[in-house]
Amino acid sequence: MLISLLRSAFPDAKLPSSYEEARSLERGLGFKYHKIHACPNDCILFWKENANLNECPICKASQWMPNTHRSKVIPQKVLRHFLLKPRLQRFFVTSKITGDMRWHKEQWVPDETSMRHPADSESWKTFDEAHCWFARDACNVRLGLASDGFNPFNNLAKPYSIWPVILVSYNLPPWLCMKDQLFMTSLIIPGPKAPGNDIDVYLQPLIDELLELWEHGVPTYDASTKEMFMLHAALLWTINDFSAYGNLSGWSTKGKLACPSCNSSTNSNWLKYGRKQCYMGHRCLLLAGHIWQTRKGLFNGREDHHMPPNLVEGADLLTQLQMLGDVQFGKSCRKRKRTAEELNWTKKSIFFKLPYWSMLQLQHNLDVMHIEKNISESILGTLMDTPGKTKDNINSRRDLEILGFRKESHLKREGGRVTMPHALYTLHGNERNKFCEWLAEVKFPDGFAANIMHCVFVRHCIIFGLKSHDHHVFLQRLLPIAVGGLLRSDIALALTELSSFFKELCARTLDVTRLS
Repeated sequence: MLISLLRSAFPDAKLPSSYEEARSLERGLGFKYHKIHACPNDCILFWKENANLNECPICKASQWMPNTHRSKVIPQKVLRHFLLKPRLQRFFVTSKITGDMRWHKEQWVPDETSMRHPADSESWKTFDEAHCWFARDACNVRLGLASDGFNPFNNLAKPYSIWPVILVSYNLPPWLCMKDQLFMTSLIIPGPKAPGNDIDVYLQPLIDELLELWEHGVPTYDASTKEMFMLHAALLWTINDFSAYGNLSGWSTKGKLACPSCNSSTNSNWLKYGRKQCYMGHRCLLLAGHIWQTRKGLFNGREDHHMPPNLVEGADLLTQLQMLGDVQFGKSCRKRKRTAEELNWTKKSIFFKLPYWSMLQLQHNLDVMHIEKNISESILGTLMDTPGKTKDNINSRRDLEILGFRKESHLKREGGRVTMPHALYTLHGNERNKFCEWLAEVKFPDGFAANIMHCVFVRHCIIFGLKSHDHHVFLQRLLPIAVGGLLRSDIALALTELSSFFKELCARTLDVTRLS
């Protein structure tokens, strides 16, 4: 019925005449996917040696939904796996895209002072040095993996989290590799709950494909040379927010040792009244002799000349993982208590099945826009003194007293009253009105950003409903101008420098000399 409707609406178009012809065309294009049944508690996938089971051998949950008086049984949870090999082969079907897939080696111009493409990074270069056979063929594909959860129903009252796993090809030039039409959906992990630490269960089909592509390759036709060649592929890194970082890497991003880079050297302190960990000692990351290392009053009242912690990678990383006990996946399993020797490791990530993974210089990346959103929300909440959003509250002032610095911000006790001194970085009264009025009147070129006016309620001095990209624009473009005439010059300068940092970090060309 739909096909006949389309043919009548577009009589001159070359459309299939029947459903079977449409299916045949779709199969030829390589758009098919595999359905793999999963345990409802995320323990196992019902495939390979478990394909004929009707219940999970770990939690004993049935593969099928309870009897609904239907003749056909329905699985409780279904993973959709889109095959990677035919997707990679399609890149080489047309000579134009084939040329772009070799851009990183044939047209890329090395520049030691700037970064415009992942090929300029140290991680890419060290990978090439370690695997010369892979780097020798420009057609071998280098991939990045990104995954995060979202609610497909756009209804907060009905919580549901579905996790697509997206692959990006970095062989392409910078103006193409980030185009969404060239992204490849590899897996769709179903909800209703996020897989969390059990995401490794669902990544098994993809890891198997990546292993085969690395070790054996797949015969592929090159349209530009009109010859067959053996195509190989490698996963260089993952890209995700900080919570998904813990799920994919196996290093818990919570607790005393939350920083995966500092590892066991993480400098943390428990805040008694804030009821959370505080991570300090960042001055050790500055260059030796930096003026801030001797500035006591700006920080914790002490000088800090510590050296930065050594990065744990390669063999040292595998040594730590050897201390990890047996890990059982699944939501029904009791939470396992970690020993002190296990540090913050919760599992050995499935990515370590890839023979080159432990040798990668950079295994996991953080999504900058998620970081910008978190920082922007904290700045906005503190500037506007929004209840529940501000970082400057009574509990934080009490913790300052315990830590013994920033005495001008300590609570004032007069008789039976306790007052909180006004902070110089917080707007009040008429200043909040001016701030909101200015934001509500900002205009952008078409397509540059959403209309922030819809999120600013001037009458009540409330800013609510900003999306991730809105925070990205606010932090990089609007914040320095908005606070210029409202805050003290040194505070406004600090916020301006923060904005400038993210603006440089997200630029199309990154100056390597500025990174240090």
